[in-house]
Amino acid sequence: MAVHDIESPPPPGGPLVDTFGRVGDDLRVSVTDRCNFRCTYCMPAEGLQWVPKEQILTFEEITRVVGVFESLGVRSVKITGGEPTVRAELPTLIRMLRSASPDVEISMTTNGYLLDRLAGPLAEAGLHRVTVSCDSLLRHRFAEMTRRDALDRVMRGLRAADEAGLTPIKLNCVVIAGTNEDEVVDFARFVRETGYEVRFIEYMPLDAEQHWERAKVVPSADVIETIDRVFPLLAEGEGPEPASTFRFADGGAGAVGVIASVTEPFCDTCNRLRITAEGQFRACLFAMEETDLRTPLRDGARDEELARLIRGAVWSKWEGHKINHPDFRRPGRSMSMIGG
Repeated sequence: MAVHDIESPPPPGGPLVDTFGRVGDDLRVSVTDRCNFRCTYCMPAEGLQWVPKEQILTFEEITRVVGVFESLGVRSVKITGGEPTVRAELPTLIRMLRSASPDVEISMTTNGYLLDRLAGPLAEAGLHRVTVSCDSLLRHRFAEMTRRDALDRVMRGLRAADEAGLTPIKLNCVVIAGTNEDEVVDFARFVRETGYEVRFIEYMPLDAEQHWERAKVVPSADVIETIDRVFPLLAEGEGPEPASTFRFADGGAGAVGVIASVTEPFCDTCNRLRITAEGQFRACLFAMEETDLRTPLRDGARDEELARLIRGAVWSKWEGHKINHPDFRRPGRSMSMIGG
């Protein structure tokens, strides 16, 4: 990609583009930093110091900011956390977003624990689909990894989401060497039975306790090779998603995807943007800097002023996270504090 002068001002119109020619049109919106799980690769058992509620964006503020992003070309919004379903009255927010931005696709990433009672109301409010994080199909291992004995309830949540039409359902599975890499074939078998898509995500240095070790990263290529020996796979064509997706060669239901964030970074085609629960804008998951949208929002800034801030932040987006470089630096926030 051609590199432009980052000191020059961003284009006044058109899509959200950076100096490397990447277009940001996929927005992640965290609605809370709180979570009802304590996943070992994310946060300590006692949790974290939560952001005070008065600092969290209100539903009205989220709806307005999403509207500004829509005017700048964003066409897909994913609700994240923390765990988004612990935010009170979440269906109300989905209804507000659907009303204000009817042409935007709205999805959600969740741990699935509360979907058994929320899937229906969320679907009725206008949510299109869900991605459920599930790192083990074994009850004891699930409890070890999440510090919650909740696998049965998550499975009920998946069935409720299916019945509510929040499809296609995707599963996110973080693969960690020595922990759950022996289950990748079991997950493939599970999605063949259910019609879901499982996406295996490489273990990334985004845990609050900073215990990440490169040796625990299971390369996505190894995951695909392991599954292919049991269930032959066919690669799908490239799309906008960071996941590389595979279908089963025998025509079986379901699909397998991998997100090789560590071994095969996709920074040069990344289209994702993020807003934290307290209204900080991040043009990259691993960004070292944030742009404050909450303060100008609450100080009465016009949409045009917010748009200028957003364009400037996207324009200055760096080339990539450099996980595989000696000068890599971890962001100051963990995944739950940033928003998936």
